[in-house]
Amino acid sequence: MLAALLLALAACVSKQEPAAKNTLVVGMELAYPPFEMTDEKGTPKGISVDLANELGKALGKKVVIQNTAFDGLIPALKTGKIDLIISSMTITDERRQSVDFSDPYLSTGLCLLVGKTSPIKSIDDLDKPGVTVAVKKGTTGHTYATRNLKNAKVLVLDKEAAAVLEVVQGKADAFIYDQMSTYTNWKKNRETTRALLNPFQQEKWGIALRKGDTQLKERINRFLGTFREQGGFERLGDSWLREQKATFKELKYPFFF
Repeated sequence: MLAALLLALAACVSKQEPAAKNTLVVGMELAYPPFEMTDEKGTPKGISVDLANELGKALGKKVVIQNTAFDGLIPALKTGKIDLIISSMTITDERRQSVDFSDPYLSTGLCLLVGKTSPIKSIDDLDKPGVTVAVKKGTTGHTYATRNLKNAKVLVLDKEAAAVLEVVQGKADAFIYDQMSTYTNWKKNRETTRALLNPFQQEKWGIALRKGDTQLKERINRFLGTFREQGGFERLGDSWLREQKATFKELKYPFFF
């Protein structure tokens, strides 16, 4: 009976393996438009979703998007709950201690959203007593503020929208975040905020995967190279970021992809 039970279990495992191998579970926080978000029906959409689906086609796998809080993405990857992270994640030495990254696919930088009448002109104006700086938990803005702002009060929040609201309401003097989001948040709050888009720290985004998954990393890098050569990133930019591309060109800032 024991032998029969073991054979039955082995058969079940054997039947499940192909499905697992044909599925790519991609983790992302669906709260970062236009990169990661949902439509009115709750369906994932955005630049990262399109990129994940293109990667799935190249690898011959069905893509499943797993919505996960940003600071929970790396733990989910390490414990095998997801296979990859495509969530506007900056490549950092600290994160490289836990996960591997693909070649970079996007360049951006940290900048500031400040109050409309604020005297702040650059990052150099922040590290002073009486200044409150909002950051989103787990981001490189959070890391930067923790390491470099010794005199200002650093307000750590779970959501981007909450950090923006602190600036809008005058409760925070600045919000440290990436250029694209800062531009978008300023557009939504022109009457109460200013965007200081000149980056004070350059960053690159990559696809994160488990350490030692060399074969998958090589396949992802080949996909990224081919996708770029065939104009895939240019098409994503035109589809989702046409206005931002024009604005950044006018400001003479390099544009991302």
